[in-house]
Order: sequence, then C-alpha cells, then structure tokens
Amino acid sequence: QVQLVESGGGLVQAGGSLRLSCAASGRTISNYDMGWFRQAPGNEREFVGTVSWRGITVYADSVKGRFTISRDNAKNTMYLQMNSLKPEDTAHYICAAGRLPRNWVYWGQGTQVTVSS
Repeated sequence: QVQLVESGGGLVQAGGSLRLSCAASGRTISNYDMGWFRQAPGNEREFVGTVSWRGITVYADSVKGRFTISRDNAKNTMYLQMNSLKPEDTAHYICAAGRLPRNWVYWGQGTQVTVSS
C-alpha cells in the first residue's frame, strides 16, 4: 500500500507561482509512475501531467511550458511547480501512483489551488 498526501496549495494571484508536493509513505515510489490530475467544481477530473519511474515527463497542452513535474525518490516525493498561473488553473489538485498509461492504483486526497484574476 502507498499513502499519498498532497500539500502546497493555496490562493495566488494570476501570474504567480505555487509548488505542490505529493509525499508518499508505506512503500517506495521509485518503481511507480506518478501523475498529477485536477478537478474543478462541476468538471470531470483532468489530466495535468505524469512522470514515469524512469523520469520521463508528459504534460497536458493546457499546462505545457508553465508547469514542471519532478520527483525525488530519496525523499519519496513528487512535485508540481506551477508558474504563470491563470484563473482557469483553479482546481483541486490530486496526485496518483501506478502504472502508465492509466492504471492509477493509489490516489491522494488533493490540495486546493485558487488563482484570482
């Protein structure tokens, strides 16, 4: 079992930055692919990006060039650096661990990001 806990969310003005963390416990994440997803009220959960166990990253077009995913296996943690934030980035951000492309086995509870205009 892997437990995932997100942190780092908050309220930020448009154009600002936030760094989210996804801390894992129970098992090392080094053998897992990891992902970030988000869900805004009234919307379906949306793919943000992934980092494979080899460290290869893939991003949604909507965040490409603004968001960066990284992982520190020694700290059992994944990160999401979000720059140039837009109001449309407002959502509940959730991390997951599993196997690409869609076998996400473990999910965190999420952290709220609100971007004001």
